[in-house]
Amino acid sequence: MSTRPAIRAVLFDKDGTLIDYQASWAPTNLGAGLLAAGGDRALAARLLTVAGVDPATGHAVSDGLLASGHTAEVARAWVEAGAPFGTAELTARLDALFQGAVVAAVPVCDLAALFAALAGRGLRLGIASSDSEASVLATAARFGLASHLAFACGYDSGHGAKPGRGMVDGFCAATGLPADAVAVVGDSSHDMHMAAAAGAGLRVAVLTGAGSAGTLRPLSDLLLPSIAGLEQALFA
Repeated sequence: MSTRPAIRAVLFDKDGTLIDYQASWAPTNLGAGLLAAGGDRALAARLLTVAGVDPATGHAVSDGLLASGHTAEVARAWVEAGAPFGTAELTARLDALFQGAVVAAVPVCDLAALFAALAGRGLRLGIASSDSEASVLATAARFGLASHLAFACGYDSGHGAKPGRGMVDGFCAATGLPADAVAVVGDSSHDMHMAAAAGAGLRVAVLTGAGSAGTLRPLSDLLLPSIAGLEQALFA
C-alpha cells in the first residue's frame, strides 16, 4: 500500500521548473553581468563568476547565486564585488531586465495543457519564485496559466525568500489547505529545503534547471526529468 500523502495542491518554482533554465537564462545571465558591470566586460566576467555563472556561456552551476538566489541577494553580492551601483538601484535594474526576459523564456513543456490537466484533477496550483512577483505574473500571462492559479509570489511579495518556509505558508493560507496536502516542485536545493521546512507533503525535484541528480535525489521524494511527467507521477 502506498504511503504517499493525499496531494490536493501543487506549488511550482518558476525558472528551471516551468522554464528550461539554461535555454532561457544563459543570454540573460550574460546581459545581467554586463549591466551590473556598467559595460566593463572584465568586471562582468568577475561578477558572473561570483554568481556561479560561466562568463563565456552564461550557464549557471547547480545552486549558484543566479540560479537559486533572489535579485536583491545577487545585487548585494555584485555591489560588494565592485559593481558601480548602489544595491537598491542595481536590484531595480536587474528586476527590470529579468522581467523583460519573459518574452524569450523557453517552457519545458506545454504549460497551459499541464496546468489545465492538473486543475481538472481538482488540484489547486501556485507559483513561488525567487524572481520578482511581476516576472511571475508576466510568465503566467504569457503561457496562459493565470486562470489556473490560486497563488503567485516572488521574493518581493512579503512571504520571505527561499529556502525559508514562508512561500509555502502563503500558498496554504491562500488555498486553505494544510502543508501536508501540498506538493512542492522545484529544481534546486532551495526549493527542497523550503518544502521540508514547511512540512510539505511531497517534495518533487526536476532536472530542467541548474540542479543535479546527485544534489537533488537525497532531498526529494520524487526526482523527475521534467514536469512533463508530473501528472502521471502524482496519479499513477
